[in-house]
Amino acid sequence: MTIMPEDILRLALALLIGGLIGAEREYHSKAAGFRTMIMICVGSALFTLASGRIGEEGDRIAANIVNGIGFLGAGIIFKEESRVKGLTTAATVWAVGALGMCIGAGHYDIGLTGAAVILGCLWLLSGTSNWISSKNQQREYKIVTTFEHKTLARYETFFKECGLSPHRGRQQRTGNEMMGQWRVYGPQKAHEKCIKRLLNDPDVKEFVF
Repeated sequence: MTIMPEDILRLALALLIGGLIGAEREYHSKAAGFRTMIMICVGSALFTLASGRIGEEGDRIAANIVNGIGFLGAGIIFKEESRVKGLTTAATVWAVGALGMCIGAGHYDIGLTGAAVILGCLWLLSGTSNWISSKNQQREYKIVTTFEHKTLARYETFFKECGLSPHRGRQQRTGNEMMGQWRVYGPQKAHEKCIKRLLNDPDVKEFVF
Protein backbone atom coordinates (compact mmCIF):
# COMPACT_ATOMS: atom_id res chain seq x y z
CA MET A 1 0.00 0.00 0.00
CA THR A 2 1.47 3.36 -1.01
CA ILE A 3 1.47 6.31 1.32
CA MET A 4 -0.88 9.09 0.31
CA PRO A 5 0.27 12.72 -0.08
CA GLU A 6 -2.45 13.65 2.41
CA ASP A 7 -0.84 11.39 5.00
CA ILE A 8 2.57 13.01 4.46
CA LEU A 9 0.98 16.43 4.91
CA ARG A 10 -0.64 15.36 8.16
CA LEU A 11 2.60 13.96 9.58
CA ALA A 12 4.55 17.06 8.52
CA LEU A 13 1.97 19.32 10.16
CA ALA A 14 2.07 17.22 13.32
CA LEU A 15 5.87 17.55 13.33
CA LEU A 16 5.62 21.33 12.93
CA ILE A 17 3.03 21.80 15.66
CA GLY A 18 4.82 19.45 18.07
CA GLY A 19 8.10 21.22 17.32
CA LEU A 20 6.69 24.69 18.02
CA ILE A 21 5.22 23.67 21.37
CA GLY A 22 8.30 21.60 22.20
CA ALA A 23 10.58 24.56 21.47
CA GLU A 24 8.71 26.65 24.05
CA ARG A 25 9.06 23.88 26.65
CA GLU A 26 12.74 23.35 25.76
CA TYR A 27 13.41 27.09 26.09
CA HIS A 28 12.11 26.96 29.66
CA SER A 29 14.17 23.81 30.42
CA LYS A 30 11.17 21.56 31.01
CA ALA A 31 11.33 17.77 31.22
CA ALA A 32 9.39 17.21 27.99
CA GLY A 33 11.07 19.43 25.42
CA PHE A 34 11.55 19.79 21.66
CA ARG A 35 12.04 16.19 20.53
CA THR A 36 9.64 14.74 23.10
CA MET A 37 6.74 16.92 21.97
CA ILE A 38 7.45 16.09 18.33
CA MET A 39 7.39 12.37 19.10
CA ILE A 40 4.12 12.70 21.02
CA CYS A 41 2.38 14.74 18.31
CA VAL A 42 3.65 12.66 15.38
CA GLY A 43 3.03 9.42 17.29
CA SER A 44 -0.57 10.38 18.05
CA ALA A 45 -1.07 11.29 14.38
CA LEU A 46 0.38 7.93 13.31
CA PHE A 47 -1.90 6.01 15.68
CA THR A 48 -4.89 7.93 14.36
CA LEU A 49 -3.87 7.27 10.75
CA ALA A 50 -3.39 3.59 11.52
CA SER A 51 -6.75 3.29 13.26
CA GLY A 52 -8.40 4.86 10.20
CA ARG A 53 -6.84 2.31 7.88
CA ILE A 54 -7.64 -0.66 10.09
CA GLY A 55 -11.32 0.26 10.20
CA GLU A 56 -13.76 -0.37 13.02
CA GLU A 57 -11.27 -2.46 14.99
CA GLY A 58 -8.90 0.51 14.96
CA ASP A 59 -11.27 2.61 17.07
CA ARG A 60 -9.74 1.05 20.14
CA ILE A 61 -6.31 2.32 19.09
CA ALA A 62 -7.48 5.92 18.98
CA ALA A 63 -9.30 5.51 22.30
CA ASN A 64 -6.18 4.14 24.01
CA ILE A 65 -4.02 7.05 22.87
CA VAL A 66 -5.52 9.12 25.69
CA ASN A 67 -4.55 6.47 28.27
CA GLY A 68 -1.03 6.21 26.89
CA ILE A 69 -0.52 9.97 26.89
CA GLY A 70 -1.87 10.17 30.44
CA PHE A 71 0.68 7.57 31.59
CA LEU A 72 3.47 9.54 29.92
CA GLY A 73 2.34 12.80 31.50
CA ALA A 74 2.17 11.25 34.96
CA GLY A 75 5.89 10.48 34.77
CA ILE A 76 6.66 14.19 34.38
CA ILE A 77 4.91 15.27 37.59
CA PHE A 78 7.08 15.25 40.71
CA LYS A 79 7.12 16.77 44.17
CA GLU A 80 9.95 19.09 45.18
CA GLU A 81 9.88 19.86 48.89
CA SER A 82 6.39 21.34 49.44
CA ARG A 83 5.59 22.09 45.78
CA VAL A 84 4.29 19.89 42.98
CA LYS A 85 6.09 20.53 39.69
CA GLY A 86 5.57 19.44 36.11
CA LEU A 87 1.80 19.88 35.99
CA THR A 88 1.89 22.41 33.12
CA THR A 89 4.25 20.25 31.07
CA ALA A 90 2.15 17.13 31.75
CA ALA A 91 -0.99 18.99 30.66
CA THR A 92 0.88 20.18 27.55
CA VAL A 93 1.83 16.58 26.72
CA TRP A 94 -1.84 15.61 27.00
CA ALA A 95 -2.91 18.52 24.78
CA VAL A 96 -0.21 17.81 22.17
CA GLY A 97 -1.48 14.23 21.95
CA ALA A 98 -4.94 15.61 21.21
CA LEU A 99 -3.49 17.88 18.51
CA GLY A 100 -1.78 14.90 16.92
CA MET A 101 -5.06 13.01 16.83
CA CYS A 102 -6.84 15.97 15.21
CA ILE A 103 -4.17 16.31 12.52
CA GLY A 104 -4.01 12.57 11.96
CA ALA A 105 -7.77 12.46 11.44
CA GLY A 106 -7.57 15.34 8.96
CA HIS A 107 -9.38 17.87 11.14
CA TYR A 108 -6.96 20.70 10.35
CA ASP A 109 -9.29 23.46 11.50
CA ILE A 110 -9.57 22.06 15.01
CA GLY A 111 -5.89 21.09 15.17
CA LEU A 112 -4.53 24.46 14.03
CA THR A 113 -6.94 26.41 16.23
CA GLY A 114 -6.04 24.23 19.21
CA ALA A 115 -2.33 24.69 18.52
CA ALA A 116 -2.76 28.47 18.41
CA VAL A 117 -4.64 28.45 21.72
CA ILE A 118 -2.06 26.22 23.44
CA LEU A 119 0.90 28.25 22.17
CA GLY A 120 -0.89 31.45 23.18
CA CYS A 121 -1.39 30.11 26.71
CA LEU A 122 2.25 29.04 27.03
CA TRP A 123 3.75 32.22 25.55
CA LEU A 124 1.35 34.97 26.55
CA LEU A 125 -0.01 33.81 29.89
CA SER A 126 3.31 32.95 31.57
CA GLY A 127 3.69 36.59 32.65
CA THR A 128 0.17 36.62 34.06
CA SER A 129 0.84 33.38 35.92
CA ASN A 130 4.04 34.80 37.44
CA TRP A 131 2.22 37.99 38.45
CA ILE A 132 -0.52 36.03 40.22
CA SER A 133 2.09 33.83 41.93
CA SER A 134 4.03 36.88 43.15
CA LYS A 135 0.94 38.18 44.96
CA ASN A 136 0.69 35.18 47.27
CA GLN A 137 3.60 32.76 47.42
CA GLN A 138 3.91 29.78 49.72
CA ARG A 139 7.34 29.01 51.15
CA GLU A 140 8.74 26.68 53.78
CA TYR A 141 10.97 28.33 56.39
CA LYS A 142 13.23 26.52 58.83
CA ILE A 143 15.01 28.48 61.56
CA VAL A 144 17.53 27.17 64.08
CA THR A 145 18.41 29.53 66.92
CA THR A 146 19.48 29.52 70.57
CA PHE A 147 16.65 28.37 72.81
CA GLU A 148 14.90 31.05 74.80
CA HIS A 149 11.38 31.34 76.13
CA LYS A 150 8.99 32.59 73.43
CA THR A 151 11.66 32.10 70.73
CA LEU A 152 9.27 30.75 68.10
CA ALA A 153 6.53 33.21 68.99
CA ARG A 154 9.01 36.02 68.41
CA TYR A 155 9.64 34.88 64.85
CA GLU A 156 5.95 34.44 64.16
CA THR A 157 5.42 38.05 65.20
CA PHE A 158 8.29 39.01 62.92
CA PHE A 159 6.66 37.23 59.96
CA LYS A 160 3.45 39.14 60.53
CA GLU A 161 5.34 42.45 60.76
CA CYS A 162 6.75 41.70 57.28
CA GLY A 163 3.23 41.21 55.92
CA LEU A 164 3.31 37.39 55.90
CA SER A 165 0.93 34.79 57.26
CA PRO A 166 2.82 31.99 59.11
CA HIS A 167 1.50 28.51 59.94
CA ARG A 168 3.64 26.76 62.52
CA GLY A 169 4.83 23.25 61.71
CA ARG A 170 7.37 21.00 63.39
CA GLN A 171 9.27 22.25 66.47
CA GLN A 172 12.27 20.62 68.07
CA ARG A 173 14.68 21.43 70.87
CA THR A 174 18.17 19.90 70.91
CA GLY A 175 20.33 20.98 73.83
CA ASN A 176 20.33 24.77 73.88
CA GLU A 177 19.13 25.05 70.29
CA MET A 178 15.57 25.43 69.06
CA MET A 179 14.38 24.51 65.57
CA GLY A 180 11.11 25.73 64.10
CA GLN A 181 9.45 25.18 60.75
CA TRP A 182 6.71 27.28 59.21
CA ARG A 183 4.65 27.32 56.06
CA VAL A 184 4.50 31.00 55.22
CA TYR A 185 2.16 32.77 52.78
CA GLY A 186 2.39 36.25 51.36
CA PRO A 187 3.56 38.52 48.52
CA GLN A 188 6.97 37.96 46.96
CA LYS A 189 8.29 41.34 48.13
CA ALA A 190 7.29 40.53 51.71
CA HIS A 191 9.18 37.21 51.50
CA GLU A 192 12.28 38.98 50.13
CA LYS A 193 12.17 41.53 52.95
CA CYS A 194 11.78 38.79 55.56
CA ILE A 195 14.59 36.64 54.11
CA LYS A 196 16.99 39.57 53.98
CA ARG A 197 16.41 40.41 57.63
CA LEU A 198 16.70 36.80 58.80
CA LEU A 199 19.95 36.30 56.87
CA ASN A 200 21.39 39.27 58.77
CA ASP A 201 20.02 38.18 62.14
CA PRO A 202 23.01 37.19 64.37
CA ASP A 203 20.76 34.99 66.55
CA VAL A 204 19.85 32.71 63.61
CA LYS A 205 22.31 29.80 63.40
CA GLU A 206 20.64 28.06 60.45
CA PHE A 207 18.04 29.34 58.00
CA VAL A 208 16.48 27.29 55.20
CA PHE A 209 13.98 28.97 52.86
